[in-house]
Amino acid sequence: MKATFTTKEYARLLELVHLGLLVVNGREGAETPAAQHYTEIAQKIFELATPFGCADLVDVGSNGRLVASAKLAEGERLGKIIGEYHNDTFWHELVARMSDRDLATQQTKQALTGAGGPPIDTDLRLRELEDAYWEEFEKNDLANLVLLRGGRG
Repeated sequence: MKATFTTKEYARLLELVHLGLLVVNGREGAETPAAQHYTEIAQKIFELATPFGCADLVDVGSNGRLVASAKLAEGERLGKIIGEYHNDTFWHELVARMSDRDLATQQTKQALTGAGGPPIDTDLRLRELEDAYWEEFEKNDLANLVLLRGGRG
């Protein structure tokens, strides 16, 4: 199989590889099995930078492996994409975890009090909790968020 790319298309491919490695490496780093799974293919793609006219988008890292250059990694377009990704991930995780916590608390209270009645419809209740948190955060950001250490204040 042979693939052809223009210089512009190849530069976009390098951006995708860089973004993909950022996600896979995450907080764990490049030595994880998940990251290693993609390292060799990334190296092959980085090795083609010079023939495709994109040598300025790849550098040799401290470990001798090819990496995205500062020009690629710190470019305005990728910076915006990465910033939006982190922001979106933060809010979704915050809403999901707080909603899960609140649902578990409600289920525990219901079980401990022996309050009869129908069991909580967990899917519906979780959506209601998530909707309430989204509404709150869209209106007030984190202004009304308070952390009670140890659950006691």
